[in-house]
Amino acid sequence: MAAKFSQLVSYFENLARLHKDIGHTDSEKHFFRMEVDEVLGGINRTDVKHPFLILEGYGYDFTDDKSDNLLKNRRGAFMLIDHVSDQTDFDAIQSTWENMEEIGDELLVRIKADKRNPLAPVIRDFDFSTVEASLLANEPDGNYGIRFTYVLTSQRSNEVNPDKWLIPAIE
Repeated sequence: MAAKFSQLVSYFENLARLHKDIGHTDSEKHFFRMEVDEVLGGINRTDVKHPFLILEGYGYDFTDDKSDNLLKNRRGAFMLIDHVSDQTDFDAIQSTWENMEEIGDELLVRIKADKRNPLAPVIRDFDFSTVEASLLANEPDGNYGIRFTYVLTSQRSNEVNPDKWLIPAIE
């Protein structure tokens, strides 16, 4: 059974709490749920602390492979962003990107370790061969970072649930 999105949000929020360089707490907000267009359009929140981790929603599709196995492919992303106050300081911008890359790599290593942890089933289907990263720059806000995309591929039952239907399935 595929994990629910709320479980994925909780998992990433916990990563933000546990990673020393992010340091999310209830009083120091370093984790948010946003979409990429919100970030690129400018973050208009006053409770944002840098650096921060953003988890985006996901879209999905199915893979059939003409077999009895139906696979659900959930495509999502997370972003790591920090602030550079002087947009003409290209060394600071480059350093920020490198730091966000290092934190992102550490998060991915943790996700890889958690795939084997029975207490973290939400991440079991994380497909590392799908991870891609790209640099982000929102110059008006002075926010720079990296966006990591990924796919969670899990089996989806293709058995009809009779409790969900008024009439039985056609056999």
